[in-house]
Amino acid sequence: MSTESQNTPRPWDFLEDFRGSHFTGEWPTLPQVFEITTSRFPDRPCFTVYEPERTSLSYREAHARILRLAQYLRSLGVEHGDRVAVSGKNSPEWAVSYLAILFAGAVVVPVDYQLHDQEIANLVKASGARVFAVDEERFDTFTASGALPGVKHVLSLAPSKPGYVYDLQSERDYPIQAATESELAAIMYTSGTTGRPKGVMLTHRNFVSDCFLAQANLTIFPEDVFYALLPIHHSYSMLAVFIESFSVGAETVFGKRMAISQILHDLKAANVTMFLGVPLLFNKLLGGIMRGIKEKGAVVYGIIRSLMWLSGGIKKTTGSNPGKALFGSVLDKASLKTIRICISGGGPLAPSVFRQYNQLGIDFVQGYGLTETSPILTLNPKEHYKETSVGRVIPQAEMKILSPDERGAGEIAVKGPMVMSGYYEMPEETAEVFTEDHFFRTGDVGYLDHENYLYLTGRAKNLIVSEGGKNVYPEEIENAFQLYGEIGQILVRGYPSDGPRGGELIEALIYPDEDFFAAGGPGAVDGAAATKEQIGERLDAIVAEVNREQLQPYQRISRTVVLDEAMEMTSTKKIKRQTVD
Repeated sequence: MSTESQNTPRPWDFLEDFRGSHFTGEWPTLPQVFEITTSRFPDRPCFTVYEPERTSLSYREAHARILRLAQYLRSLGVEHGDRVAVSGKNSPEWAVSYLAILFAGAVVVPVDYQLHDQEIANLVKASGARVFAVDEERFDTFTASGALPGVKHVLSLAPSKPGYVYDLQSERDYPIQAATESELAAIMYTSGTTGRPKGVMLTHRNFVSDCFLAQANLTIFPEDVFYALLPIHHSYSMLAVFIESFSVGAETVFGKRMAISQILHDLKAANVTMFLGVPLLFNKLLGGIMRGIKEKGAVVYGIIRSLMWLSGGIKKTTGSNPGKALFGSVLDKASLKTIRICISGGGPLAPSVFRQYNQLGIDFVQGYGLTETSPILTLNPKEHYKETSVGRVIPQAEMKILSPDERGAGEIAVKGPMVMSGYYEMPEETAEVFTEDHFFRTGDVGYLDHENYLYLTGRAKNLIVSEGGKNVYPEEIENAFQLYGEIGQILVRGYPSDGPRGGELIEALIYPDEDFFAAGGPGAVDGAAATKEQIGERLDAIVAEVNREQLQPYQRISRTVVLDEAMEMTSTKKIKRQTVD
């Protein structure tokens, strides 16, 4: 539990000025948060996109479009508590639709746009949605007869199709029964591929409390510019970018393509200050920066690495950050000069990556959470960060470790206002993930230090038991490979040992990075693309190096499999382990 003094100013204290006029509960609802921000910053930019020219809505303009669409939804018969689904690329239209659904008193069902058509249809059906807003590529598919049983109206997130959400308007005003903070705001589906879809039920209180409590570990400002690159149907991007930004009156810039060239263009054009991503993205950006420095020669590379070490030491000991001044030209070339804070989530980040970004002058933050916790549970404060930790537990989140081992690691369990109310229409599954004293069992394994910082070791279900009976978490081994540009994907898992002691040995499935070994790439041989044999030799050498220098004997990889095809990934660039043969 947080030990912060109640006399210390808190990021959410300003809400007291609006209690009674805009809300009456402990926390406002999401529509009430947007109303409060619109009253504070009506003319600040709210939702922005570059396609290729800048198009932006102010808070006042976004609010007007949200109210108009909410009335149109009511004209379609959408009532208090009804479900309305939305699926599409990141865009202002997506954001306006999401909020309009909530303003209409309904429940939003954000659906992963990267799923197959049938998977999307399954989730929409499972939610009981009556209306579905979808992007142009899928519009014709889902307006075909019988494509979405139960859905009476399909709206378009793009102007090229009929029913474009910005053009819709009701002929009269309808009364709206607004949701309360304890009522459902969203159903978030964590999977659409296998078995019965599991929908996480999150209330307005879940989202809003998590949004503001997280700010105790990370200060954000109305002047900040957030970059929504990761799909905002996902709880991480939805809360940490979309909801956080409008909670303080900041601007959200929507990135539609996860292509490095487009990302770099948007970052520089928009003067982005808050950049949220996943480890894979930050690894690639850092790899590009360091390769550019190496190309300047061994002497220059040695000098810059020494300066980075000095910069990191000064920041760690004094709190001042000399890196921006020392490496301004390097950061400008990488389109990162305006970045105030980078936040990595969706998976563990190698401490060496965390360290190098901080050395270069970028305040780098790592966090942890799950869809079931809205999602943020921990954030690493930039004023007191720990490179091997995923952060300090946020206020009002009570965390404990179940059945800890000799180093204090065990399953992480949590209780607090950000924890879900349960899985939609799945009471048995809901009961299984809560302890008798109402703590949510995360399924993740980790430990806490004396300052309430969390350290992750892996997922309980991925545990490997070695020949000697040692617990091995594959994520810890996979993290050791994050800075090797040769590796596009790596998945570590156990396989049965034939030895007398039983247990498991450890194998690594590796998909090589295609660009690295392509003709002209860093791994090319005499300028030509590397052969399969040459790639295999290099990957074997990397595994041997990591085994020797970074892993304990019981963690070492005994078998390497080089894959011809990439493994299937989620929208946040995590490998779908259950799909790998």
